[in-house]
Amino acid sequence: MTAAAPRPSAATPARAWLKALETTAEATRDPARTLARAAGEWAAAYGDAPAVLSDVEQFSFRTLAERANRYSRWALAAGLAKGDVVALMMGNRPDYFALWLGLTQVGVVVALLNPNLTGSALAHCAKVASARAAIVEAPFAETFARLPLDVWGHGGGDEARRVDRALADFSAAPLGDDERRATTLADRALLIFTSGTTGLPKAAAVSHHRVVAWSHWFAGLADMRADDRLYDCLPLCHSVGGVAALAAALVNGGSVVIAERFSAGRFWSDVARWDCSIFQYIGELCRYLVAAPPSPDEKRHRLRLACGNGLSAEVWRAFAERFGLAQILEFYASTEGNLTLYNVEGKVGAIGRQPPFLAARDAIALARFDYETEAPWRGPEGMGARCGVDEVGEALGRIGREAGQRFEGYTEPAETEKKILRDLFAPGDAWMRTGDLMRRDREGFYYFVDRVGDTFRWKGENVATSEVAAALSAAPGVKEAVVYGVAVPGADGRAGMAALAIDGALDLEAIARAASALPRYARPLFLRLAPVLEATATFKPVKRALAAEGFDPAMVVDPLYVFDADLDRYVPLDLARLAAIRDGSTRF
Repeated sequence: MTAAAPRPSAATPARAWLKALETTAEATRDPARTLARAAGEWAAAYGDAPAVLSDVEQFSFRTLAERANRYSRWALAAGLAKGDVVALMMGNRPDYFALWLGLTQVGVVVALLNPNLTGSALAHCAKVASARAAIVEAPFAETFARLPLDVWGHGGGDEARRVDRALADFSAAPLGDDERRATTLADRALLIFTSGTTGLPKAAAVSHHRVVAWSHWFAGLADMRADDRLYDCLPLCHSVGGVAALAAALVNGGSVVIAERFSAGRFWSDVARWDCSIFQYIGELCRYLVAAPPSPDEKRHRLRLACGNGLSAEVWRAFAERFGLAQILEFYASTEGNLTLYNVEGKVGAIGRQPPFLAARDAIALARFDYETEAPWRGPEGMGARCGVDEVGEALGRIGREAGQRFEGYTEPAETEKKILRDLFAPGDAWMRTGDLMRRDREGFYYFVDRVGDTFRWKGENVATSEVAAALSAAPGVKEAVVYGVAVPGADGRAGMAALAIDGALDLEAIARAASALPRYARPLFLRLAPVLEATATFKPVKRALAAEGFDPAMVVDPLYVFDADLDRYVPLDLARLAAIRDGSTRF
């Protein structure tokens, strides 16, 4: 197909904000209108129009609502009570959405498990979720063999225990009020797990209110309409790919295409084949697309908007220019968080801001940060301080009584309490820690700096790993860079180390030149060359394992290099240099 002219934006930034507020307020006015109820309204309004599509199966609005109703009645017949938790492990497909939509319609809480989980991590997630039963797609059945759960299959296994086969026995008609079990927006709908980059995953509680608010807010902010089709290649077990992006496309009669997984090589042909107008991204996906070879379909599309989070400034410019994106809507949010920011204005590199008419709510604060304790700073009186313009601090969300300011926390009370700061700026206040370091410019735009714990201290200076990674990624041949701090015998703080994925020939001189653009204290002293850098399902690098292995050849099989100040370049980390570092005779 040939690219169509992009649809002109119907709203100024201020109008986009107001439309999002109006859409969300209307959607959450009725406390009994859960997302499943909304799906029933969509079915009545849009009928057989395409809704949720994939190469595996395709659902119209009517089919989606009817299938959800069948799943609801299956849950009732199976004796599942309101508040019971059912773990769900499936790959990306439309029935994933229909299944959890139907179960939550009758008050069942669905724990969305990452299909990559196995062994102790899977057992941990099932335990903290307090799951009573599980629904597992056939390819993942073996991973549940040893768990003490009542397991139902999907797409294979024992015919008598296949939930998808059982649906034919149940009516697709809308549920009566007596069948819904008085489920309201205040009730818990989902458990969505954190990625586990800093330990085992935590189960974040997500209410029906948040599910409805997420979907309708994005629909309003992105001006989604019936002629829009969203391409969703993110994991459906996470909040953006599986709730916000998926449901937002349906609110006004549009549709969503679910890809089994992200593929840089297949991305543009999929977007063109499905005639998509919106793409939901995570920043690293855009980096992969920019680094990919040219595709004949990369300009033959009608994408009018890319919406997502984590897009760095350098990738933003390259992505928009190469692929002809008319608009990029960057936002900041987290599954459990009560703080959201949106960059409606399209300011390159910013994660968003709060418009003046929302600033009075004082929903966000940047707290001066203590890098020694890795927590917001408190003075002699025990009170914290807010950051000034361009000062880096931890972003906090005010915890209040309004629905948007509540912190629903995790299934484990101790983990919930760890995220709350009390009496920080005034007696009696309460704030949720995001764990993200940010700065705010004079115009009120916020910029992500680093994760708490990722920033390390060396030579008395704070080093932001994201800044170092961006500099190294500019070197020819560096496909990806992950930066972290490592302990060095006899030295205070942590020295910089970078794990690099190299495409083509290794050019250590080019890497050294790229590093020289950084302040001297921020330049990494150690390099590790890895063929592939491990990441979580949301494409976040697994830094903890890399930092634990450090530059110890006994733990690292990849090639290691160290910066030689006398030669002004990186050299192989041989046994003689390693011994000199360990006995303290090498001074950095």
